[in-house]
Amino acid sequence: MATSSENTLVLRADAGSQIGTGHVMRCLALAQAWQADGGRAIFVSNCESQGLCRRVKDAGIDFVHVSSSHPDPEDLRQTLIKLRKLQPGWLVLDGYHFDPEYQRAVRAAGCSLLVIDDSGHWPEYHANVLLNQNMNAVQLRYTCDPDTAMLLDTRYALIRSEFHVWQGYQRKTPEIARRILVSLGGSDPANLTLKVIQALHQLRETGLEARIVIGPANSHSETLLQLAQGLSLNVQCIRNATNMAELMAWADIAVSSAGSICWELAYMGLPSVAFILAENQRRIGEELGKRGIVLNLGWHEQVTPAEIAQVVNKMVFSPKARAEMSDRGRDLVDGEGADRVVMRMRGQNIRLRRVKEADARLLWEWANDPDVRAVSFSAEAIPWEAHLRWLASQLADSNCFFYIAINEDDAPVGQIRCDVSGSEAVISISLDTRFRGKGYGAAAIELAAQRVYQVSAAKLIHAYVKPDNQASINVFQKAGFRKMGTALMRGQPAIDMVLREAGEG
Repeated sequence: MATSSENTLVLRADAGSQIGTGHVMRCLALAQAWQADGGRAIFVSNCESQGLCRRVKDAGIDFVHVSSSHPDPEDLRQTLIKLRKLQPGWLVLDGYHFDPEYQRAVRAAGCSLLVIDDSGHWPEYHANVLLNQNMNAVQLRYTCDPDTAMLLDTRYALIRSEFHVWQGYQRKTPEIARRILVSLGGSDPANLTLKVIQALHQLRETGLEARIVIGPANSHSETLLQLAQGLSLNVQCIRNATNMAELMAWADIAVSSAGSICWELAYMGLPSVAFILAENQRRIGEELGKRGIVLNLGWHEQVTPAEIAQVVNKMVFSPKARAEMSDRGRDLVDGEGADRVVMRMRGQNIRLRRVKEADARLLWEWANDPDVRAVSFSAEAIPWEAHLRWLASQLADSNCFFYIAINEDDAPVGQIRCDVSGSEAVISISLDTRFRGKGYGAAAIELAAQRVYQVSAAKLIHAYVKPDNQASINVFQKAGFRKMGTALMRGQPAIDMVLREAGEG
């Protein structure tokens, strides 16, 4: 287990009316994944938006304000002071102003560095890990240090934890798309939201609803609220929205920027009309448009309200096109990008994701593996219908923490389940026969135990193992469990192995 300082992640990203809030918001997704893996996250930021600061703090993340931004030398000086004090395992830099000089200084301070970059605009990069979550990432030429690991493409798209509960969400495609979501960034300095409101005025279909998200750094909010009240359709304006996943699930189509929100829209399968608001969004918008995932209207200044209205109106009455866009988006982003990044940062060979309904067949096949049945306390094969009923009950049980273990190649290697009752829990695990003996079992047990201690009241975890199952005994001992006695499980003798939370007993 990492020491407390090594377990700390510092995220250096700024937000404001001109640079927007995207850097902070995607770093928030990475911070949440780090926390879920048992770590501590701290933002160091020059942030103009109090609403955004509260958003970070409400996620249980410390927020440290810096008075200026690089290239002001005070930025680097203050950041290095914070690093010497905290001695974190990692620093994340996300922003176009963090140049090679800044990166070299961080690495020279002895801190592992992850740089998030969209454009490859610097002549050189100095990082342990360089992350570009965009589709065109592999086409860019990065000059990096010899030891830099490159994480490139949408497999690493950073999706915030609020979206995870919508994993497997099945979107319905109505004949007429009556629900429109408008979200044009955290600041929208060009006030494109105004142009979209003017376009909505021109829609003639009755029964339309619109929800307009006004970001925390938007300086035009009062004007937009007044204009929205004059729309003929049912409109709700939302300031500082904290439920974007829910809003995307509500909507039938979206009008958005071609920024990081596109990955959230793709994950939710929400077809959208996208505008390019800044040069760094050009490649995203153009590539998504080519692949038929969004309808790209191009540079925002070159589009009139009438043209926006025409395109939105066409989408309202095009269910087949919307369904195809939705499917392509879901195929592009699976929501596990932040977990993949944290796995690489920590040097782990395995990560966990929650079990979902779509895992039913895989779990059933694993459960009925002859070797698994032989070491179980019930040797009979499990019928398919009984398995489905059992899985549904497990997924509905808030005290059941059920995970699929995933390896470095994104292959599912096994399942691990913890059932919590008060301050104690019972853990069970089985691995795919192809992945046994590779060290995955102990790693999965350690991660699951850590997560259960973090999110539940459990202080002690039991593992019940048949006395002749020496392989399982060895795996649990490697994960820190100790033999504490015997018990009866379904009338059969079992060794009771126990792991106590650090500091307990």
